[in-house]
Amino acid sequence: MIKLIASDLDGTLLQNDAQELTPRAVELIRSLTQKGIRFVAASGRQYDNERRLFAGIEDQISYIAENGSLCIHQGKVISRGIIPDELAYRIIHEIKKEPGYEIVVSREDTCLIEGNNPEFVDLIVNVMHNTTQIVDDITKVKGPFLKVAIANTISHDLGSYLRHLQDMFAPAVKVVTSGNIWIDFIVPGYNKGTALEELMRLFGVKPEECMAFGDQYNDVEMLELVGQGYAMSNAAPGIAGHARYVTDSVEEVLEDVLAGLE
Repeated sequence: MIKLIASDLDGTLLQNDAQELTPRAVELIRSLTQKGIRFVAASGRQYDNERRLFAGIEDQISYIAENGSLCIHQGKVISRGIIPDELAYRIIHEIKKEPGYEIVVSREDTCLIEGNNPEFVDLIVNVMHNTTQIVDDITKVKGPFLKVAIANTISHDLGSYLRHLQDMFAPAVKVVTSGNIWIDFIVPGYNKGTALEELMRLFGVKPEECMAFGDQYNDVEMLELVGQGYAMSNAAPGIAGHARYVTDSVEEVLEDVLAGLE
């Protein structure tokens, strides 16, 4: 029997660049939690952003934020990974050499961006609704840092630059895609899978009692951990190989789970 369901957000529970959950998704999650099934939002998004996204049921679920660098249940931090300041600054300075990339630095209380690109500021502040601090110079911001993320706002071709960054910074930091335009830098040993393991221990739940959904390489550990891993049909190349199933719709699978409890 499934006792815990974890889902990535962008490209998974949120399709077609949506920034709001459908009423159907909210009602399904509410019904599942009322029947005793734990639900975990697992995203590269910040914690504040996730809570706003799940308004109305925000206190009924648990959160994996910043791609596993932060895990929170009922307002209590379960795990937290910090990128050393020196490493974060090295990453930031390297990214500054490459045109076309915008930088987001995540702290627990906010994300920090520069204000040079009005369209990107609008994306972070008004579209994604992040708790945001706009600064003049991102190289001068203070930690502690949970995550550094970059967005390619021009070509959306991440492949060769991703490999360059992996060669340069691994194994000191994990470098993964987190969406069609995003590359994330995460503390080694922290990912959605390790954060989910912490919640499984907290709840006394076994992997075979868990289900997870994802579409990107930052979801791999989580998909491999659970008994029922679902890759989205439009997932990044190779993701389906890390999952047991493929689906077009998280909501349809949630409906099947709910129907099996009736």
